[in-house]
Amino acid sequence: MTESPVSRTPARAVLPPTDSAENQRRRRWRMFKDGLATRGVALGGLSVILAIVLIFFYLLYVVVPLFKGAEMERVADYGLPGGSGPSLYLAMEEQAEIGFRLTSSGKAVFFALDSGQPITEQAFELPAGAGISSFAAGEPTQARFALGLSDGSAVVARHVYKVSYPNDQRLITPVIEYPLGEEPLEIDEDGEALTLIAFQDGEEEATVVAQTADGRLLLTHFAKEESFMDDAPELEREQVVMSFAEPSASPVSRLLLDKEQRNLYLIHDDGSLVHFDVSDKTEPRLLEQLRLVDVGLQVTSVQFLAGDLSLLVGDSSGRVVQWFSVRDERGSHALRPIREFTEQSRPIRDLAPEYTRKGFVAADDSGQLAIYHSTAHRLLLKQNTSSKPIRHVAMAPRANALLSEDAAGRVSFWHVDNQHPEISWSSLWGKVWYESYEKPVYAWQSSSSSDDFEPKLSLTPLVYGTIKAAFYAMLLAVPLAILGAIYTAYFMAPRMRQIVKPSIETMEALPTVILGFLAGLWLAPLLEANLPGIFSLLIIVPTGVLVFAFFWHKLPVRLRHWVPDGWDAALLIPVVLVLGAVAFGMSTTMELTFFGGDMRAWLYDELGIGFDQRNALVVGLAMGFAVIPTIFSITEDAVFSVPKHLTFGSLALGATPWQTLVRVVILTASPGIFSAVMIGMGRAVGETMIVLMATGNTPVMDFSIFEGMRTLSANIAVEMPEAEVDSTHYRVLFLAALVLFGFTFVFNTLAEMVRQRLRTKYSSL
Repeated sequence: MTESPVSRTPARAVLPPTDSAENQRRRRWRMFKDGLATRGVALGGLSVILAIVLIFFYLLYVVVPLFKGAEMERVADYGLPGGSGPSLYLAMEEQAEIGFRLTSSGKAVFFALDSGQPITEQAFELPAGAGISSFAAGEPTQARFALGLSDGSAVVARHVYKVSYPNDQRLITPVIEYPLGEEPLEIDEDGEALTLIAFQDGEEEATVVAQTADGRLLLTHFAKEESFMDDAPELEREQVVMSFAEPSASPVSRLLLDKEQRNLYLIHDDGSLVHFDVSDKTEPRLLEQLRLVDVGLQVTSVQFLAGDLSLLVGDSSGRVVQWFSVRDERGSHALRPIREFTEQSRPIRDLAPEYTRKGFVAADDSGQLAIYHSTAHRLLLKQNTSSKPIRHVAMAPRANALLSEDAAGRVSFWHVDNQHPEISWSSLWGKVWYESYEKPVYAWQSSSSSDDFEPKLSLTPLVYGTIKAAFYAMLLAVPLAILGAIYTAYFMAPRMRQIVKPSIETMEALPTVILGFLAGLWLAPLLEANLPGIFSLLIIVPTGVLVFAFFWHKLPVRLRHWVPDGWDAALLIPVVLVLGAVAFGMSTTMELTFFGGDMRAWLYDELGIGFDQRNALVVGLAMGFAVIPTIFSITEDAVFSVPKHLTFGSLALGATPWQTLVRVVILTASPGIFSAVMIGMGRAVGETMIVLMATGNTPVMDFSIFEGMRTLSANIAVEMPEAEVDSTHYRVLFLAALVLFGFTFVFNTLAEMVRQRLRTKYSSL
C-alpha cells in the first residue's frame, strides 16, 4: 500500500497570529524593558551632570569669599576716655574688648571699647621736675613702649592683659609692667631732654636711640643678665654718640629702629632719610642717604610693616609708598620704593600696620580711613569716619577691630571684617615683588615658622608645573601608544593581537601610587646613575631596530617565511632588550669619556643646567607608562573598528597597505584617536600620586627636563590636610581645584567639538 504524497509532507509548527495575545504581551514587555533602560541611562547621565554641577558650585561657594572686600561697622563713638588732652598712643588687647590710651601728661587709661568707660587709670611715677618729651612704640606684638623724659632718662613699660576665670567667667585684668625695671633708664648723662626716641626690646638685649635737645644722637645698648633678686633683669649699659652729615637743613622728625635692632632710620620733615646699620652697637655704620618723597612734599607718617622689613611712608599728597631693602648688582642692599597706594588725596596723618599680616590702615586729614594690603597691592576699603582729621588709629591684634581718634577728641570703635586681604588678581597670577627678593617673581610658599610671614600664593608656578608634567608624559605616551595601537590593529596577526592588547590594557589596572613609589625610589636613582645611557638609548634602540629590519629584509624569502605574517613584531622583543642593555652598559664608559666622569656636573658647568634627582624626566617616564594603556586601548579600538569594506575597496583599487592606512584607515579613525589623546591628556593633567612621589614638589618655573615641578593636584594633596578650614590658604587650595576643574572641562569641551568636526568630515568615506 503506497503512502499518499500528503502523508510524506513534514508537519510545520503552527505560529500564533501576529496580533495574538501572546505576541502583544511579549511586545509590551519588550517595550517596557526598552523604556526602563532608556530612562535608566538618561537618569544616570543626568545624575553625572548634576554631580559635576554640584561639585562646581561647591568649589565656587568656597572660593568666592576670597575676592570679597573689607567691611567696617561702627560700634561706638565717645569722648576721650580719662580726658587729659590728646593721646600719645592708642592700642587694644587681643579680644578687642579693652582699649589702652596713653595721654600726653603720662597717664595710662584702660577703657571698655564698646562704651568708652574707664576701667582703670595709672599715672607713671616720673622723676621730680621731669616731663614726657618724646614717645616711641616698640614691636606691636610685645605691646612695649618708651617714654623719653625731659631730664635725659627714659621709662620702658608695656600694657599687659591678664586673663583669669573666677566662677567660670572670663576676666581680663589690664596692668602696666616695667620689663626693664621701674627706675628710669639713664640715656643722656648731661640731662638734656630727649626730643626724639626709638626703642626695641628683645630677649637678650634692648636698644634705645634718642636725640637730645642740643642735637646729639645717642645710641644706648642694654645687655640683659638674669637677676636672682627680682623679675627685672640686670642691665649692662654701653653708649655711643652717633655722627653723620645732615642731608638737608630740615631737622630730624622721626627715629625708627627695627625689631632685630639692626637698622636705624632717621627721617627728616622734607623727606630725606638716613639709614644706619647698628648691628655692632659700638660702631654704627652709615649705609645710605636718600629722599622718600618728591620735592615740595613732606613725610607726614612713617611706620614699619609687620616684620619690620618694609617702611610705609605717608606724605602730604595722600600717597603711601612701601620701601624695602633690595640687593643690587654689586651685592649691596639699598632701599627702593616697591609699590605705591594713591587712593587717598589728603595728607596721611597716621598708619597702623596689622600685627601679623602685610596689611595696614591709613588715616588722612579728611577723616577718611583706608584699608590696604601691600603684597596684594590692593585697596580693600575706603570710608569716611569723621569730619575732622584723624590723629591716631590703632588696629586690633587679630585685625578684626579698629580704634581711631580725631582732632576734635572723639574716639570711634569699629568692627572690621577683612578675612582674605592677601588675594588679588596680581598676587594669584602676576609677578609679585616680595620682601627681601631681588625682583618680582612667581612664587608659591604658603606657610612659614614666622608669625609675620608674607604668604606667596601665586598659582602660576602650579599651573606651569601641571602643564610641564602633562607635556613630558604625553611626549612619551602619544607616539608609543598611537603607533603601537595602529600596528596592533592593522598589521598584527589576530592571535598575537589577542595577547598584546589585553596585556597592555592590564597595565592600566596598576595603582598609580605603586608607579609613583617605584618612580621615586627606584627609577629616579637609576636614571641619575645612568644618565648617559638614557640618552644613548634614544639613539641606539631606533638605529638598531632599523638595522635589524634592513638585514631581515635582505634574508632569503624562505627564511623570512618561517615567521608567519603578523608575527614579525615578536622578533623585536629580544632586539630591544639587547640594545637597551648595551646602552646602559655603555653609560659609565661614555660618562668618563665625554663628561669627565659626572654628567650632572658637566650639565651645570658647561650648559648652566641644574639637575634634580626627581625631575620631569622621571615623571615623563612614570606618568607616560600610566597613560599609554588608555591611549593605546581607545586608539586600537578606533582603528580596528574601521569598516573592512573601506580597506578592501582601497586595496582593490590598487592602493598599497601603507597608502590605505594613511589615507583611509587613520582618517576614518581620527575622531577616536583624537579622543584617546584628549582622555590621556586629561588623566595626565589630573594625576596626583605619581607627580607627588616622583618629583621634588618644588614650585619652580623651569621647563628643563632635569628640574622638578609642583602640580595643582599634588599641591592640593600635600597641603590640604594642614590648611586651617576657611583660612585664605584653605580657600586658595579650593581655587586651585576649581582651576583644575575648569581647565579639564574647557579642554574636554574643545576636544569634543574637534572630534565631532572630524567625525562629520570623514563620515562620508
